[in-house]
Amino acid sequence: MVEYNYPPEAVEDALTKKMEQLGYKGREEKGLFNKDKGFRVYKAAYVTDITSGSMDYAFKIEPKRKGKETVLYMVILGKDGANAKSMFESSAVDKAKSFLNRLEPLVEDAHLELLIKEQEELLTKAQKKLKELKDEKEGMEKKIKKLEDDIKDNEKAQNSQEKDIEDQSKSLEALKSKRRNI
Repeated sequence: MVEYNYPPEAVEDALTKKMEQLGYKGREEKGLFNKDKGFRVYKAAYVTDITSGSMDYAFKIEPKRKGKETVLYMVILGKDGANAKSMFESSAVDKAKSFLNRLEPLVEDAHLELLIKEQEELLTKAQKKLKELKDEKEGMEKKIKKLEDDIKDNEKAQNSQEKDIEDQSKSLEALKSKRRNI
């Protein structure tokens, strides 16, 4: 087992990348009655950094504390259910620890990639928000332009109405002036 000061996602990405570099694709054990639940298993894998022969490897990644630290467990199983201890060289345990410790640069790289992806998503959201604000401003400016046009039309209508009232008043006065005084 080894602890990393990185989130579980970074450790998982680094482990997956390392094993893919070695030519292996693991499968995650899931299911209600599966005793290996939560382990990523690599069958008949040659990890020459640990042993010269093929072995079955099982890895489990667990967050230690609020996603900031992660524990990576590695279990080396014998091939096809054989006892791994009898197949192990005496220095294999140290080699296994060394293998896990050498994953740290890959974990750092994976963590950096996760941070970059997260920052790209934040940038995309910020750009989308800016576009929405610009579109909203454009819509408001169109409304303001329409309101200004409506105000001008209203002022013209008022002026026309005032002229009409003035004409009507003159007509009324002209009609009143034709009255006979009796």
